[in-house]
Amino acid sequence: MIRTAYRPSRLSAAGLAFGALLLAMPAFAQADKVVARIDGIDITEREISLAAEDLADRIQQVPAAQRRDYLVGYLADLKIGARAAERAKLGDGAEFTARMNYFRQKVLMDEFIARETKSAATPEAARKLYDDTLKTLKPESEVRARHILVEKEEEAKAALARVRGGEDFAKVAAELSKDPGSGKEGGDLGYFTQDRMVPQFGAKAFEMKVGEVSDPVQTQFGWHVIKVEDKREKPFPKFDDVKGEIETYLVRKAQQDIVLALRGSAKLERLDQPKP
Repeated sequence: MIRTAYRPSRLSAAGLAFGALLLAMPAFAQADKVVARIDGIDITEREISLAAEDLADRIQQVPAAQRRDYLVGYLADLKIGARAAERAKLGDGAEFTARMNYFRQKVLMDEFIARETKSAATPEAARKLYDDTLKTLKPESEVRARHILVEKEEEAKAALARVRGGEDFAKVAAELSKDPGSGKEGGDLGYFTQDRMVPQFGAKAFEMKVGEVSDPVQTQFGWHVIKVEDKREKPFPKFDDVKGEIETYLVRKAQQDIVLALRGSAKLERLDQPKP
C-alpha cells in the first residue's frame, strides 16, 4: 500500500482547549437534541457522535452496552474541565489562541480532504483497480507437502523405511516429527511457494512429483522426509477478500494527490534557514 505524506486524523485528542471550543459554539450545541446536562451545561447528540469519532480506538475497549454512558461521562468531564480552565482565564493568552488556530486548521484540513476524497473509492474504481492489477500479476507455483522432521539422519532413514514399507505418512509424521507446528497435523505444511521455505527444503519439494517421498534432506532445523501432496498455481485473491484494502488504497492515493496538488500550487518560503 502507498504511504502518504498526509493521513487524516480523528478530531484532536480532547483537552481543555478543545473543550473551550465546544463551549464557545452555542449555536452548534443548540442545533441538536440535548441528551444530558452537567451543572446546566448541555451535552448534545452531535457532541456524542464527535466524541465517539475522537475516541474510536479507546471506545472499542468498552463493552457496547456501556459506550453511550462512557461518552456522556467523558463529555461531562470535558465540559466542567473546560469551564474550570475558562474561569482560570487559560483561554485569554496568545499561546491558547495559537493552539486554537492550529486545531481549527487541522480540523478544516481533515474535512476538506474527506470531502474531496469521498468519491475516490467507488465500487467501479475498486473493481477497475483489481482487474488492472490482476493483468500485471504473474502466477506463482505452489506445492502442498507433508514432512517428518527429526534430529538425526538415522532417524530420518528409519522414518522413510516405515513409509516406504507401507505405513501412512501422516501417521508416521504425527508419531515422530519434531515440528511443533505441523507434527500434530500429520506433517501437513499446507500450500507454500518456494521462497517461503529454507533453500534446501524448498528446492527439493519443488523438484519432486506429486505423491513422491524424498530421501532425507538436511536443513538448519534437522533432517526432513518430504512427501508432495499436490502442485498448483497460487490462486489470486478474490475481489471481495481484498475490497477493503483496495478502497483504503484508493482513498489514501486520492488524499496524496490532493495534498501534492495543493503543495504544488503554493510557494513555501523558509525564513528559518539561510539562503543559499
